[in-house]
Amino acid sequence: MTWSSYGTYLVFVVLVVLAPGPDTAVTLKNTLSGGFRGGLMAISGIFVGNMLQGTAVALGLGALITKSQPVFLTLRWAGVVYLCYLGVQALRSAMRGDYDALDTKGSRASSFRRWREGFLSNVTNPKVIALFLSVLPLFLVPGQTNTWDALLLAYTVGVLGAAWLLVLLFLAHRVRGWLQRRKVRRTLDGVTGGALIGFGIALATEG
Repeated sequence: MTWSSYGTYLVFVVLVVLAPGPDTAVTLKNTLSGGFRGGLMAISGIFVGNMLQGTAVALGLGALITKSQPVFLTLRWAGVVYLCYLGVQALRSAMRGDYDALDTKGSRASSFRRWREGFLSNVTNPKVIALFLSVLPLFLVPGQTNTWDALLLAYTVGVLGAAWLLVLLFLAHRVRGWLQRRKVRRTLDGVTGGALIGFGIALATEG
């Protein structure tokens, strides 16, 4: 792999990272309910999930997972159920609008719970592994590429993805006063919940 091809890869990854997805929705959900720390824990879980899947693909395990239909389908439907579960939670918050009680409950939510939400939303999304498997080979030279090249490409996605989510977290934290308004929070919860369920449905109906 040359530095020129890696530069092209960086441009592609930035475009992928900027596209809203389940990771973005889960980060915003936890930032709204748990503040800066809540969002940070969700991002760290997403980062670990990305790095884990990237490592699996670089070491050749990802191909085995996608070729094993039962394993791939199990992972896929687990992701569908989990995204829809998170989406329903957000929609329930929007409909109730009782944010004083929700904030009290949210403040007691453990850091691990928020980390787990980020981790599971990412690691149960088979589209992440599919992305790695379809894109990485385009930038690897057969016969000249070693495992370290594949790991570099895979970890680049995790690092840039986490960096973008951190930017979103800081922006959300800066306007937290506005985001804490009941009407705004209900709107954001409704949009986030609908987005999560939409991502789950898209994952379920994808051929």
